[in-house]
Amino acid sequence: MATAEITAGANYGFFFDQSLCTGCKACQIACKDKHDLPVGVNWRRVVEYSGGSWQESGNTFTPNVFTYYTSIACNHCENAICMEVCPTTAMSRREDGTIYVDSDKCVGCRYCEWACAYSAPQFNAETGQMTKCDLCYDYRSTGQDPACVSACPSRALDWGPIDQLREEYGNTDNIAPLPDPSITNPRLVVNPHRDAQTWDAASGAIANPKEI
Repeated sequence: MATAEITAGANYGFFFDQSLCTGCKACQIACKDKHDLPVGVNWRRVVEYSGGSWQESGNTFTPNVFTYYTSIACNHCENAICMEVCPTTAMSRREDGTIYVDSDKCVGCRYCEWACAYSAPQFNAETGQMTKCDLCYDYRSTGQDPACVSACPSRALDWGPIDQLREEYGNTDNIAPLPDPSITNPRLVVNPHRDAQTWDAASGAIANPKEI
């Protein structure tokens, strides 16, 4: 796992091993519990993606289907559209590269929510402001891993300086159902599932849309 230490200029991001994820949602629950998020606000979500077809060979039909899970939160993107569209500069970037919501500036206009390709900013109706993952800044400040990383029983999540993550795990970030990574250049690395589809393959569909 990455060293639990905040460093200015580190440009932190996430690694997700899709091949290990079982869809248990422990990461999602840990995030929600740690931040005491209300119903309908989920900073981390687990998406089930499935699809496939039948292959015909003579009189024999063989199923060629797939299902895999993707755990997704804010990717603290290089080109953070949420920051570009925010009219009050409430969407701010720390020296370690992570993006957070400055509650003193947020007016709840929801522009960031509409612009984000990953649906990371979440509107909290109780406070009238936007909220989102900040990679557990408070935990990291005391030398702990983010709640989602610690909670994963399969160790499918990791975090750290994105350059180090890419050096260790590669550069893949274009796996469906995630969007075209060129939109925002996310600080995310994915180890693909064996049946993983690229973002533009259009070969599957999200199986749990009401959950995300």
